Amino acid sequence: MIYVAMSGAKHILDQQAVVAHNLANASTNGYRAAASAFRAVPVRGDGLPTRTFVVDSTPGANFAPGALQSTGRNLDVAVQGSGWIAVQAPNGSEAYTRNGSLQVSPNGMLQTRNGLNVLGDGGPISIPPDSMISIAKEGTVSAVSTLPPPKSVNVVGRIKLVNPDERLLVRGGDGLFRLASGGSAEADPNVALASGALEGSNVNVVEEMISMISLARQFDLQMQLLSNAQKNATQASQILNVGS
Repeated sequence: MIYVAMSGAKHILDQQAVVAHNLANASTNGYRAAASAFRAVPVRGDGLPTRTFVVDSTPGANFAPGALQSTGRNLDVAVQGSGWIAVQAPNGSEAYTRNGSLQVSPNGMLQTRNGLNVLGDGGPISIPPDSMISIAKEGTVSAVSTLPPPKSVNVVGRIKLVNPDERLLVRGGDGLFRLASGGSAEADPNVALASGALEGSNVNVVEEMISMISLARQFDLQMQLLSNAQKNATQASQILNVGS
């Protein structure tokens, strides 16, 4: 009883933290809700085969798409269906996001709102100064000068769009997804973007609130089990004292 209640209460608190994190990101563009589950593990050792404790199974994510929201902004793009936008993480590695709210940095690099460089087929994409850019469905970035006289449209790069097997992806502490192997995914020409739109979070606020209430009740149950175990031990000690 103590093993189950003790470990169960600990991991219920961990699950509550996951739910709270999901609720905090209910309005974050492209966010994928985190998921977790319990599993029972037997305690090994002499005289312990009947005891088990609880651990979290491998945490995952809900990869269901979020709702598309039209913004009309040229630098906003949303991945249609499955797929990811490749970005350069702070350590230089390749990571993936669904948040297509982009910007041009003061030094002319196409970046996410968090300041991460968007990767193209040949690395980060550089935007010429005094240019208005547009992003096509297949990720092609075109620029036209805003200075007179009018000039022709120039292709400055193509956003790297990938679609690796979701089972191979892991979420990092920065919210970005990466391949579990640590490598880079191949570009997928079938991934398409919707320009002038953003994908919302796929967090279902109602479901997360219900989950939080359920977890709170489960935590209370684990505390009651610990209290019952203490009472049983106290009563057993009293009986032994009477017998002696």
